[in-house]
Amino acid sequence: MTNAFYPIGTPGHPWGAQEVAAWRSRQTVQRSYAADVLSVIETLRARFDVSEYGRLDYAPDSYPLFAIKSRHWRDELPIALVTGGVHGYETSGVHGALQFVEKHAASYAGRVNLIVAPCVSPWGYERIHRWNPNALDPNRSFRDDSPAPESAALMRLVAPLRDRVLVHIDLHETTDSDESEFRPALAARDGKAYAPGTIPDGFYLCADSARPEPAFQQAVIAAVAEVTHIAPADPDGTIIGSPVMAHGVIEYACRELGLCAGITDAHYRTTTEVYPDSPRATPAQCNDAQAAAVCAAIDFALAHPAG
Repeated sequence: MTNAFYPIGTPGHPWGAQEVAAWRSRQTVQRSYAADVLSVIETLRARFDVSEYGRLDYAPDSYPLFAIKSRHWRDELPIALVTGGVHGYETSGVHGALQFVEKHAASYAGRVNLIVAPCVSPWGYERIHRWNPNALDPNRSFRDDSPAPESAALMRLVAPLRDRVLVHIDLHETTDSDESEFRPALAARDGKAYAPGTIPDGFYLCADSARPEPAFQQAVIAAVAEVTHIAPADPDGTIIGSPVMAHGVIEYACRELGLCAGITDAHYRTTTEVYPDSPRATPAQCNDAQAAAVCAAIDFALAHPAG
């Protein structure tokens, strides 16, 4: 017997190893981490310090994880952390992070130390999926003794810098496939009923409810509004079911939920959400929006260092 809304699992029963294996067998490589991401990182080595901070061994595949850092790191400067591809299927999170490094990072030399992890989840990037091969969501796994190697590796990278990061921006997308695939899969995996939701048409931000910093969030929204449209609230005043706190901004309890945006003590932190399936946005606009969000976040933080 299968779920009416998903082809794997038994209604009301969480997945076990057999169901996870069945789900994993359905995932196929659709693009190349080496060709799309590693090749770009290689071109940046002449201008930035590139280091391998971990490796994911998912037989028969092995994925090196890279961080891109300011070449002339100065301990007295604040740190800006940029993360992308925590959900591998969210394409502009990866390529927006790389675009920021390629086109904008040099302008921050001597003002801030940059550390960019552009593709946290390469297995998911290649298969255009939200989860890792164990059907775990890395962006619910940023916690001590994380079960997700992607999350654990990033936390190890950031741990020595955790209390020195001034600003952290985590680059994501909300896609139509969230409703057609990922939310139904989540409900099936957890043995729960699936309640259809809505997909917001436009860019929005998820602030950390522990430190929302509304002026910071609005500065990022204003910058992105020059590149692509901002998502309006649903008729009930929410975006993806969360109350809209300001134009284009909702809040999540990042650390409690194990979200990437909660891994540091950064005074300024936010999660971007681009909508790549909008007829009003091109892939280039989505990448531009991510890069604009990063620049706006760092610019605001540098202009207001004490918060």
